[in-house]
Amino acid sequence: MVGRAGSGHPGGSLSCADIIAALYFGDVLRVEPDQPNWPGRDRFVLSKGHAAPVLYSALARRGFFSEGLLPALRQFGSPLQGHPDCRKVPGVEASTGSLGQGLSIAVGMALAAKLDVSDYRVWVLMGDGECQEGQVWEAAMSASHYKLDNLIAIVDHNHLQIDGRVEDVMSLDPLAEKFKAFGWHVLSVDGHDVERLMDVFQQAIDVKGKPVVIVAETVKGKGVSFMEGKKEWHGKAPDAGQVEQALKQLAVV
Repeated sequence: MVGRAGSGHPGGSLSCADIIAALYFGDVLRVEPDQPNWPGRDRFVLSKGHAAPVLYSALARRGFFSEGLLPALRQFGSPLQGHPDCRKVPGVEASTGSLGQGLSIAVGMALAAKLDVSDYRVWVLMGDGECQEGQVWEAAMSASHYKLDNLIAIVDHNHLQIDGRVEDVMSLDPLAEKFKAFGWHVLSVDGHDVERLMDVFQQAIDVKGKPVVIVAETVKGKGVSFMEGKKEWHGKAPDAGQVEQALKQLAVV
């Protein structure tokens, strides 16, 4: 999709692909593709909106819209924009892309569920680089204050952002301890081990009285040898030869 478009963000899409797959195909998210606005559905917010390609892929394969639309990523007039638009794509719960805002949106949704006495959960996937944003920590404080145990955040901790290593740009360490200090229940997991992800998701669902954050250790560009661990592939499209090589390595051709 990114290769055809000639622009996009393959590195951060691949780093969270296993997380997205586990959520949408592991009987975790309670959704009805033929009723995308069903009131009782779980909400998923892709805070790192630049990873839209992996979300679109999952939504299409889950049946929210035709897979035939996927090649239109970033094409003029296509609903599949470079960052997700909830007004144009079924299954997209929030228009995201301005980093740092997704957790605040998710807090609002979780509060709404509490006020409505509804049992849906709100999941939000954040990048580690965006956790440098102050708004993330304001939202974290709010979620703890209101005891939003229907809110589960996941940090895609691939250690790379557009300007380099997260630790060099603005270190988040100790990330788990920071969330604990803000009153969150913290879980850690290998973000590419789908069986462990499923176990941790269930642990998160079972927590009562406080919000949960899952720190998922991942690899930028996972599964593609020339992309893995390279900041250059944060927002760079592969050429035709690289697309062919990548698809072979990912065992999809």
